[in-house]
Amino acid sequence: MTTAATGRCAWPGEDPLYLAYHDEEWGVPEFDDRALYEKLVLDGFQAGLSWITILRKRENFRRAFDGFDPHRIARYGERQITRLLGDEGIVRSRAKIEAAIAGAKLWLEIMEYEPGGFRHFIWKHVDGRPRINRYRLPGQIPPKTEMSEALSKELKQRGFNFCGPVIVYAFAQAVGMVNDHITTCPRHAACAKLAKRA
Repeated sequence: MTTAATGRCAWPGEDPLYLAYHDEEWGVPEFDDRALYEKLVLDGFQAGLSWITILRKRENFRRAFDGFDPHRIARYGERQITRLLGDEGIVRSRAKIEAAIAGAKLWLEIMEYEPGGFRHFIWKHVDGRPRINRYRLPGQIPPKTEMSEALSKELKQRGFNFCGPVIVYAFAQAVGMVNDHITTCPRHAACAKLAKRA
């Protein structure tokens, strides 16, 4: 059955990997501190690229970055950077790799010193609960919002990179801070139910 016939969001097209991501992950509220770090890093690697490019390489990224364990990544030095730059399975950008390492160090600081940890640091921008939007058409969905601009600003002030307001809004959509499935999509109602339990 086609995407149009099911009322599903159109952006995954017919790609099985993209469809699975849409149907199982995108918009599901994520509160795990480490998983939020991973997603923020991957969205940073997406800058200038399409998300499907990153999604196809996600398992390679997880292997290359020690399962996105911030405790390990924070200790990466030049040897690990060189290794990553030689890894054809990931996006080989020194700036983005260094941003992931810096982000791991910042994550550790936030986890140690911020009440509520990284989860609260991120989710406070929507008062700790998913926002349920009701867009009927894809063209109604904004590329960024005041919320993503505020979160982007705070991330940058802390020292995070590759976290502009458009990237941050994509991150917020993915981790369920906002429910931007169109209203005809079966996942809109499913994610809305999950939000009630958040």
